Amino acid sequence: MIAVEVLWERLAGHQGEIFYTAKKLPFTFTIRGREMFVDRRQKSITQATFQKALQKIEAEPEKVTGPKSLGVFGAPYVYAILVRMEVIRPKP
Repeated sequence: MIAVEVLWERLAGHQGEIFYTAKKLPFTFTIRGREMFVDRRQKSITQATFQKALQKIEAEPEKVTGPKSLGVFGAPYVYAILVRMEVIRPKP
């Protein structure tokens, strides 16, 4: 499993790129410190949120079947990013 710090560094290189949620909604993000700001949200998604999602994936990968199953704030965006970074492989 990827360390959250490594993931965060990779994400910094993808700021401003268009990502898509599972429902095909486009979004971009910027990173400031340990917070991610998504253009579709008012609040930030923290690095700790990604850490929680990564722990869930590592502990119970078979239960991560979509954004809601992550159980974290901003799950549609977190899930979309983790799929694009190939941390999660969505089931067909």
